[in-house]
Amino acid sequence: MRYKLSDIILFHRKRSGLTQLELAELAGVGKNLVYGLENDQESIRLENLLKILWVLNIELDFQSPLKEAFLKEQVNADR
Repeated sequence: MRYKLSDIILFHRKRSGLTQLELAELAGVGKNLVYGLENDQESIRLENLLKILWVLNIELDFQSPLKEAFLKEQVNADR
């Protein structure tokens, strides 16, 4: 089952006991950005999204059919 990012952010914010304004201030972004995220705004800068996720302690996990091959190549490149 897939969940909408807006629902995840809203859930975490409420469980953290934060208002939209408090979350915005902690993340260093505007309150309108938090409101937009929670209401399925389609366009947002990745930089700002990452600030919100960091404050809420949410990690991104990118999935790809080539993820394992990518990670293997990165390990070999670091040697």
